[in-house]
Amino acid sequence: MNMKNQTSCTDDEPYLKIIKTDGFVESDYLSNLQKRICQNDKRIESEVRSILDNIKDFGDSALLEYNKKFDGVDNIQRLTQEDFKKAYDNTPNDLKRALNGAFKRIKSFHKKQLEKGYSIKTNSYELGQIVRGLSRVGIYIPGGTASYPSTVLMNAIPAKLAGVEQIVIFTPSQKNGILNNDILAAAYVAGVDELIGVGGAHGIAAAAYGTQTIPKVDKIVGPGNIYVATAKRLVYGVCDIDMIAGPSEIVIIADEFSNPEYIAADLISQAEHDVLASAILLTSSLSVAEKTVECISKQTQFLSRKTIIKNSLSSFGCAIVCKSLDEATFIANEIAPEHLEILTENPNILLGTIKNAGSVFLGEYSPEPLGDYYAGANHVLPTSGTARFFSPLSVSSFVKKMQFVNYNKRALEEVKDDIICIAKREGFDGHANSISVRFTN
Repeated sequence: MNMKNQTSCTDDEPYLKIIKTDGFVESDYLSNLQKRICQNDKRIESEVRSILDNIKDFGDSALLEYNKKFDGVDNIQRLTQEDFKKAYDNTPNDLKRALNGAFKRIKSFHKKQLEKGYSIKTNSYELGQIVRGLSRVGIYIPGGTASYPSTVLMNAIPAKLAGVEQIVIFTPSQKNGILNNDILAAAYVAGVDELIGVGGAHGIAAAAYGTQTIPKVDKIVGPGNIYVATAKRLVYGVCDIDMIAGPSEIVIIADEFSNPEYIAADLISQAEHDVLASAILLTSSLSVAEKTVECISKQTQFLSRKTIIKNSLSSFGCAIVCKSLDEATFIANEIAPEHLEILTENPNILLGTIKNAGSVFLGEYSPEPLGDYYAGANHVLPTSGTARFFSPLSVSSFVKKMQFVNYNKRALEEVKDDIICIAKREGFDGHANSISVRFTN
C-alpha cells in the first residue's frame, strides 16, 4: 500500500487508517480487505466431514457423543412451547416489552412480502403456480454463554408468516446443560415449535440428515462459527440453507456535515463483533475522517470489547477520503457491504445510486443497531460482497413454488406440431412420440 497517502492514530488508540483515493491506494486496500473472508480451511473441512458422516451413519448415538465431547452435556434436550412459556414468564418485564415490540415491527415489515400463486386460464387449458411454506425448518442459534434472542425473532417470524409447518431451533447448551432463558423467551414470542439442545457441526448434521429421534429439516438458517458455516456449506443439496455468512461489515458514507461522534460509534458497533469484522468510512471530508479517528479513541476506552475493536479496526478498518460523494458511492457499490449507512446532509438523494448493499440506513438517527434489533427489516444479510447477487432473509426464503399444467385435447392438438418439431430438433424422439401417440388413429 502507498504509505505516503496514509495517516494513523497513536499507538494507544484503535488503529484506523486514513487514506486518500488516488486510483491505486484504495484498490490495494479493497484487495487486502478480501483476505478477511474466511477461506476453506482443509483441516476444519476434514473434521466437519467426519462429524457429518458419523451423524449420518450412527444418528443419535454419535450425536450424544459429540454433545458430551463439545458441550459437556450427556443428553439431548428437547423443549416445546410449554417450556418456552415458562421461560417467558421468568423473563424481566423490560425484555418482555422489548421482544414484543420488536416482534410487532418485524412481523409488520415481513407481512408485506407474502406472495400469492397465480393461474392463467382459457377455455381449453390452465396453468399456474402454487406458493407453499416449507414443511420443517431448522434455525441455528449460537448458544453457550452468548444470547441472541434477536436472531430467533429475525429467522422465525418470516418463517411463520411463510406458513412453515414446523420451526425448530438447534442451539448448544451451556456446560451445565442449561439453555439460555432469553432464547427460550424469544422462541415463545416468535411461535417456535421446538428447541433441540445440540449445536456445532453435529447440530447442523442432525438437522440436515435427521437421526432416529430427530426428523430432518428442509432448510437450515441462522449464523454460527466457522465449523457451523462449513457444515452448512457441506450439507447444502441435502437440504437448503440461507447463505454462507462471513464476518460482519459496515460501510458509512459521510460528507462535511456528518457527525464524527455518530460515525465513530457506528464503526465501533460493527468492529466489536469479531476481529475479522470490517468497518469502513467513505467520506468527502478529510476533517471528518480525522475527527472520527479521535472519537473512536475516546469512545472505546471503557468498552468491554476494546481489544477486539482495536484488532478489527487496525486490520480491516479504514477511513477513505474520496474526491466526491459520487466516488464514495462507486466504492460502496464495489464493496457491496452487509450494512451501509448514509450519514450525509441529504441521504435520500444517494439512495438511488446504491446498487449493492444488504441493508441501507439513512440519516444520523437510523444507526445500524436499530436494524439489528428493532426497526423490522431483517438483520440476516449477505456478507463478503455477496450483496451483488444475494438478498436479505425474507418470507420468500421459506417458501417453495410448484407449477401446474392442465391442457385438454383440443389445446394440445393446437400446439402438437410445434412441440414435435422442437423435440426432434433436440434429438428426443421419445418426447415427440409422447405427443404424437395421442393423435394417432
